[in-house]
Amino acid sequence: MYPTSLTQLARANPFSAPLFSLQKVEEPRQSQPEPGRRSRTLAAAAAADEGDSCEFGSQKYLVLCGFGGILSCGTTHTAVVPLDLVKCRMQVNPDKYKSIGNGFAVTVREDGVRGLAKGWAPTFIGYSMQGLCKFGFYEVFKIMYSDLLGEENTYLWRTSLYLAASASAEFFADIALAPMEAVKVRIQTQPGYANTLRQCVPKMYAEEGIWAFYKGVVPLWMRQIPYTMMKFACFERTVELLYKYVVPKPRSECSKGEQLVVTFVAGYIAGVFCAIVSHPADSVVSVLNKEKGSTAAQVLKKLGPKGVWKGLVARIIMIGTLTALQWFIYDSVKVYFRLPRPPPPEMPESLKKKLGLTD
Repeated sequence: MYPTSLTQLARANPFSAPLFSLQKVEEPRQSQPEPGRRSRTLAAAAAADEGDSCEFGSQKYLVLCGFGGILSCGTTHTAVVPLDLVKCRMQVNPDKYKSIGNGFAVTVREDGVRGLAKGWAPTFIGYSMQGLCKFGFYEVFKIMYSDLLGEENTYLWRTSLYLAASASAEFFADIALAPMEAVKVRIQTQPGYANTLRQCVPKMYAEEGIWAFYKGVVPLWMRQIPYTMMKFACFERTVELLYKYVVPKPRSECSKGEQLVVTFVAGYIAGVFCAIVSHPADSVVSVLNKEKGSTAAQVLKKLGPKGVWKGLVARIIMIGTLTALQWFIYDSVKVYFRLPRPPPPEMPESLKKKLGLTD
């Protein structure tokens, strides 16, 4: 019989692992960590290798994770600026920009091919800062919350931990993103207002003051926090399930290239869900930063239930690709700098004994 308290705890967790069941299975015995080294129990994307350049959770590890976040978010968001521009224009002016193809055609006809790159500078700066905070703080909060829970509860409540750590990280990431997001949307959705970052920032400040750069932070939280919670939790659990049910050989036998393919696939799956969850708030952010003096509630009422879903297909394509590339780049940075990359979590030996799964 399983201990009643532990069984109830596992069942009571609203975000418990899918397909999680308490049954006896044969699993390879894990080696004990060296004295003084942190036990690594949470997934990053792939198996840990010998010859790590630093310890898991060390200052160097967290700094390089932040650097990976800068590269993964800054470069990918800048690369899809043309699609993002069309998506934003479909949201704020659906009568003129009726579809993705029509949006590209109208933009090129009016502004030329160069017009598709409008807003690239604030996009690169803003999302680089967001990536630094998003990925760097996610690692920080994941370690912090894991230490608070303890090894056994970390395993039982791991999805809840991913959700909490990613939400905490995104709260700060959006504060870093908000000013440049406001500038980007203003450049992309108000023809003739400003064409460059240097033109737009002083003009916005002169007209509306510092508030112009932060009035979209609450809608950003509404959009980005659910997005990031889905992005990280869905990715972590998808990686776990792919290795368990799809990959035809044990994770330890996969090459780094094969592991990065799993990372990319899991990232794309997570990205599709992210786009759907966050799209209504994304529509509100786009319109809010275009129209002076509007509030989120007023914009939401104006758009209506149907209007908030305008541009969803473009966003799914954009966010699915973005999320997959971000995780691929982030994990590649870990490979390049030889950072610790813990395997997907396995039940601790102490919990197995309590549940009667081992002798």
